[in-house]
Amino acid sequence: MNISDVAKKTGLTSKAIRFYEEKGLVTAPIRTDNGYRSYNPKHIEELTLLRQARQVGFNLDECRELVALFNNPARHSADVKARTLHKVTEIEKHIQALQEMRQRLLTLAEQCPGDDGADCPIINNLAGCCHTPG
Repeated sequence: MNISDVAKKTGLTSKAIRFYEEKGLVTAPIRTDNGYRSYNPKHIEELTLLRQARQVGFNLDECRELVALFNNPARHSADVKARTLHKVTEIEKHIQALQEMRQRLLTLAEQCPGDDGADCPIINNLAGCCHTPG
């Protein structure tokens, strides 16, 4: 199977597939006599795993670990579950930080008259000052 076939089957671009190969995230495909990459069904599975793991927030190092676990017949599902729950905890922290940013912005927006005047409590607050331009 060539790279364009793999791209269609995995939903990845050829560029992304080459990138994952270059970073050692997938098993290297064999090269044909003319130098083209030749992929097999296992590559499709690895690349699909990578695409979907990236979609739910796993970074490249975490994806590397997941692919290694995928390829390890002696893996323990407890290891995969632990990594997944750790990622959930990270995401929850990000959500909390985003909610705090949102609330701060809403508070700043409430303080701003939003008129034609130059005085802007939002700018003043973000700049850490209280003076008006002039």
